[in-house]
Amino acid sequence: MIRNPFARPDITLTLDKVGVIRDAVPSGELAEEGLDAWRGRPWSEVLDIKANGDVPKLIADMRKSGASSCFTANQVLPSGRELPFEFTTISLGKEAGFVAIGRSLQAVAELQSRVKSAQEEREKDYWKFRELETHYKMFFDASSDATVVVRVSNLRIVEANVAATKALGLLPGPELFPTMPSTDRKAFESLLEKVRNHGRAPAIALRLTEAKDLWSLRASLMTTESGAFYLFQMTPFGAAALAPPIAHPASVESFIKRLPDGFIIVDREGVVQFANDTFLDLTQTGVEAAVTGQNLKRWLSQPGADLTVLLSLLERHGSVRLMTTMLSGELGSNTPVEISAVGDKIAQPEFFGLVIRDTTIRPQESPGAQDEGASTVAALSEGLSLGELVKASKSEIEQKNILAMLELCHGNKAATAKRLGFSRQSLHSKLKRYHLNEK
Repeated sequence: MIRNPFARPDITLTLDKVGVIRDAVPSGELAEEGLDAWRGRPWSEVLDIKANGDVPKLIADMRKSGASSCFTANQVLPSGRELPFEFTTISLGKEAGFVAIGRSLQAVAELQSRVKSAQEEREKDYWKFRELETHYKMFFDASSDATVVVRVSNLRIVEANVAATKALGLLPGPELFPTMPSTDRKAFESLLEKVRNHGRAPAIALRLTEAKDLWSLRASLMTTESGAFYLFQMTPFGAAALAPPIAHPASVESFIKRLPDGFIIVDREGVVQFANDTFLDLTQTGVEAAVTGQNLKRWLSQPGADLTVLLSLLERHGSVRLMTTMLSGELGSNTPVEISAVGDKIAQPEFFGLVIRDTTIRPQESPGAQDEGASTVAALSEGLSLGELVKASKSEIEQKNILAMLELCHGNKAATAKRLGFSRQSLHSKLKRYHLNEK
């Protein structure tokens, strides 16, 4: 902080060569402090030594060297008040003593305190804003009306909820309704003018695209630091349009929505296009709008069995059966699951359907259960003892699990050992014992 060198000091002390106060002159608001009581006392006695432990040493060094110095200290006044001061000492010669000029830092301390309080309040406001933003996003996405936020300056879409994307194909970036018929465009522009003048406008019926369907369009104006935006809410016009499509009681979608296993449809990038209620429960999300448009890797990210591995297997084999992995929920849950998946086409599929089964609700069945059962019958027919039978069955199951995990991990033995809970040395030992290195 740059100070005016000609500013009047709050305290001027004259000290002898050993640091005893010979004269004390206050000014300004400290004029009535009665500093005469300090005369004849060592300066270090009227300073807060606990808060300024180095001050006596500074005075002693200054007395020996005769050099001037500048430091801050808490000064205890005769009235009992304790104020922060910035002192500048000027040597008058080793035998003549020195002068200490002090300026109160109380105003600076109060300003720093106010700045700190303002920063804390700003941080609280920031987190309140984030919370409001989260709630707004949830309501925006969950709205059954097609809703979009559009920039006033160029009519480009900034945000579009799931209903707007599904019903009208609206996505962030393009201009809003570039193919609107010219007759409806005039009414639309008149609506925008009313919104700019009054902040909102009553709903009107428009054909939003070249299609003949009529929509009810409501609009309001939002002004933010980043500019002005229109908020449009659109609802199909007329009873026929508003009525949901009549579904056959045995429609495929009605069964899929109520499946006890999770079911989703994703595109080639892993973006969720459809999700049933069980998948929403597994990911701890409340509505389908919260998962539609999100990438599956948000919930499927276990190393060695994540979305990348799943899509790679689908590309290579066309389908996946009983891939074991972990599904993470929004509230911190981790559910062991089995995933079976297939593409919509045999060659170059565009979408994949995934069945996701929670394995915690039933004992996990070994993939080769029938073969193991046959082996057990054969072992009994050979007259093996119960202990020998258990040992043989355990070895057979362990071999099958190792082979299955090696295939899942594309032959990566380090990843296989980690997934099976073995050390790398233990896995190599088992591979050698079962002669699996040759397979």
